[in-house]
Amino acid sequence: MTVLTDVLRQSVVVFSQNYLPMSRVNIKRAIVLLVTGKAQALDYSTGNGWLVRSPSTSIHVPEHIRLTFGNSERLWKVPPVNRREVLRRDAHSCQYCGNNRHLTLDHVMPRSKGGLHTWDNVVTACEGCNSRKGDRTPLEAQMPLRTKPKSPMHPTVAFSEMFWHEYQIGE
Repeated sequence: MTVLTDVLRQSVVVFSQNYLPMSRVNIKRAIVLLVTGKAQALDYSTGNGWLVRSPSTSIHVPEHIRLTFGNSERLWKVPPVNRREVLRRDAHSCQYCGNNRHLTLDHVMPRSKGGLHTWDNVVTACEGCNSRKGDRTPLEAQMPLRTKPKSPMHPTVAFSEMFWHEYQIGE
């Protein structure tokens, strides 16, 4: 019985019609996509995957499947700059000292000096660092940023990057 439950815990990488890695799904969802013809196997030749049997049939579920339906890639808009999204991007930590308590938003280039409320100008900062930096740039305040602020990535691109790093062939 442990072999059965081990197989059901596996996940399958789903590619779009254009062969872009989109997501991971559990093996049950992959079986449904394969049986209904909404997906096709991508790696029959390697033999990787799992053989799943039922009383009436057996199916080979590969590690990678490609969707055979759907429209062109979904449209995605960059989310608006707001506290929740900036905190998520900055992993809920101050971008000056790394603290994760009493967080606020800080404009890297202060708005009084022409800084805009954009993804590449807003970072998470603790109250102490935000007041210490005040109305100055990080260079003027001698407070370097831990990471360069940037706008969020399209979810498919983010998953693709993670996927390709995970499956990167030896260096």
